[in-house]
Amino acid sequence: MAGRIITVAQQKGGSGKTTVAVNLAVSLLRQGHSVALLDTDPQGSMGRWFMERLERLGENEGLEFSTSSAWGASYESEKLKKRFDYVIIDTPPKIDSDLRPALRVADLVVVPVATSHVDLWATEGVLDLARREKCDTLIILNRTRPNTRLAAEIAEKAEELGAEVAVAQLANRVVYAETLGQGLGAADPGRNPTARAEIDTLTREVLTWLP
Repeated sequence: MAGRIITVAQQKGGSGKTTVAVNLAVSLLRQGHSVALLDTDPQGSMGRWFMERLERLGENEGLEFSTSSAWGASYESEKLKKRFDYVIIDTPPKIDSDLRPALRVADLVVVPVATSHVDLWATEGVLDLARREKCDTLIILNRTRPNTRLAAEIAEKAEELGAEVAVAQLANRVVYAETLGQGLGAADPGRNPTARAEIDTLTREVLTWLP
């Protein structure tokens, strides 16, 4: 059976796209799945993360990294899904026609939203484009501060946008930024057990959305 494609998209920079993408990848890998990462963002943060991981842990045949132009995302991801269980595409922080190929091939579009109204406003453009491409879309609330009025308000407003919002959330934890710079993920051995449980719960929820 061909692999599934998850596209991570958000118009606003700093929303945690790469953090969400690589942590989903590590969690899937730890669960026994093979994962291909495809970076279409010229900033190359995912590539830097992958090179750090190679230096620290060596090669892993279950994890592969590729780059492509935004327009090449469709072709590259279709090739990769023949060999891997999951393909995760990291996209540039912008919304224009260049994003369409990565949305069009996606089995699920994941939209990270940091806990701020500005981030939530930026999400509308992504959701609109995803609807036009008839994509299944899941908002993930990122860098949340649990049990705060702001977190509850952002969650409520996100639902009002008409998109599905993941029950699982990623809290505002230092470990996510720390492991990103080390080529690791929260689900790797020896990491923060609370963060590991958090990302594993989110990963399981994401999988329920995939056909």
